[in-house]
Amino acid sequence: MRIGFLGLGNMGTPMALRLIGAGHELAVWNRTEGKTEPLLREGAIAAATPAEAELGADAVITMLFDDAANEEVLFGANGLLDALEPGALHIAMSTISVALSERLTAEHRKRGIDFVAAPVFGRPNVAAGGKLWIVAAGATDAIERARPVFAPLSRGVTVIGSEPPQANAVKLGGNFLIGAMIHSLSEAFVFAGGQGIEPAVFFEAVNNALFQSPFYAAYANVMLNPPEHAGATISLGAKDMRLFREAAASRSTRSSLADNMAQIFAEARAVGLADEDWAVGQYRMAQRRGKA
Repeated sequence: MRIGFLGLGNMGTPMALRLIGAGHELAVWNRTEGKTEPLLREGAIAAATPAEAELGADAVITMLFDDAANEEVLFGANGLLDALEPGALHIAMSTISVALSERLTAEHRKRGIDFVAAPVFGRPNVAAGGKLWIVAAGATDAIERARPVFAPLSRGVTVIGSEPPQANAVKLGGNFLIGAMIHSLSEAFVFAGGQGIEPAVFFEAVNNALFQSPFYAAYANVMLNPPEHAGATISLGAKDMRLFREAAASRSTRSSLADNMAQIFAEARAVGLADEDWAVGQYRMAQRRGKA
């Protein structure tokens, strides 16, 4: 397939490299030009604008940081939406708000453009290995058109429903669960340390006895052995928690745990941990808060 790929950040770059490795032809664009270099070395073509990345493409993927970036790239000057023709396929893989996804769904429908929301679960190293989990929503034929794109990126795909915002809601709910897991694990580690127990020993016992979860193990390892480069930052976690709470409020739903975690993220940013790895930052906040 010929694919336009917009957004070459920590997640977008390994995803685009996977697509090239699978034999797809890519035209790539990023707001920071230097980020395209690894893709150009592998045979991708540089697009001067988001609209140019669409030329001749069978599908266009957006993997952008937040709502503001998506709105700029999709609706701004030389934006993608004005370049897409009726019948084109846009696969939005960013983590965005349910509200923006609703707007995009309506806009694509009005223009006759196939739209699939397909946010992903997984950190950059998971993306590099092609082991993301994709949650997709959209019309059945549009999702089928997207499957050749999904294959080299993922270990599995869950089709949530026919309405794209449903996929974005699942993504936000999943990220809330990740944050809640890190939050509880952080406080448990602080508790264990206060009892004179090494957190790693505590984790080995409870994970083997209770969860048997490689996911818990992966995040425990990040917390106890901070990586050189953050996979996802406190700022990113704060954004996702805000989007989760906004989506919940739009349906008159409230989560007291999400409210508490939002406060923790705010405190973490206030003490200079905004760019810290999400898991490491939450653990450090638990250590700060755990001091009597």
